[in-house]
Amino acid sequence: MIHIAAIDVGGTKIAGGLFSEDGKLLQENTASVSGLAGREVGRTICEMIREFEESTFKSSGSRLKAIGICVPGIYNPEKGTVWAPNLPGWESYPLLDEIRNSLDSEIPVIIDSDRSCYILGEVWRGAARGCRNAIYLAVGTGIGAGILANGTVIQGTGYSAGAVGWMALNRPYFAGYQQFGCFEYHASGDGLARVYRNYLAEMPAYRGELDGIPPNKLTAKDIFEAAKKNDTIAKKVIAEAVEYWGMSVANLVSIFNPEKVILGGGVFESAAPLVGQIITEAKKWAQPIAIEQASIELSALGKFAGLYGAARLALASIKRIDTYE
Repeated sequence: MIHIAAIDVGGTKIAGGLFSEDGKLLQENTASVSGLAGREVGRTICEMIREFEESTFKSSGSRLKAIGICVPGIYNPEKGTVWAPNLPGWESYPLLDEIRNSLDSEIPVIIDSDRSCYILGEVWRGAARGCRNAIYLAVGTGIGAGILANGTVIQGTGYSAGAVGWMALNRPYFAGYQQFGCFEYHASGDGLARVYRNYLAEMPAYRGELDGIPPNKLTAKDIFEAAKKNDTIAKKVIAEAVEYWGMSVANLVSIFNPEKVILGGGVFESAAPLVGQIITEAKKWAQPIAIEQASIELSALGKFAGLYGAARLALASIKRIDTYE
């Protein structure tokens, strides 16, 4: 039996999986990287791979056939380096060399961005099965989109295609957009907390459901919970986010004419009940024919989308198959 390892690198933790060639997740593992930087994160990845190697050998007497890795940023395949702003010391981190130097054999190692892996995972084992034109809109700490067009994941000239957090959805421009982009500033997980704090600063006498939480400790989950309890500011923040999510879906549909737009990422664990409102908003803005051709739905793989996408990359590298099949 063929065994492949998949690693999904996040800003605070690493998730790993051991997969069979038919896409069955045989074993899971996680490791925290909170507070780690540079090579410390790289070594944590390598340790997890070695654990999967040992497990494979003990169970079957064979070795891993390939390794797929999903990273939260931009991967440059010519240099084997990763730019990941949420990981300190990963401005141009030589991840490919780090992994290859830690292995005892020439196992294929395939690395790609998280947004590319998300859409590959959904096409392989999730909500976008059978699609050749589909988009995964990931809303978590940041915002990105994996874009499959005619069966190929769009990478762009510098491998940053899908960085839709910088989508311009508001005016006028102000300096706060420089670091995050307009869309991400307002409607990412961190963005929801940021916008809530901005409203609090304008209303110093306001007393709501989140009074007991220091403003700099607020999370998107806190805001969703407060909105359920009719916190005025929280409801306003969520309503505005629905508008931004709807506009972004409309723009993506109008530009790429996909069969499906998959909504995923950590924020949609709480925002799932809002999909109907997002669709209604998208229909206001989108090209009218294209929006009727697109199905807009939640991720079927949830937090495992990147892991399945990384596994698909690994499997495709050894079986010479198209990643979208």
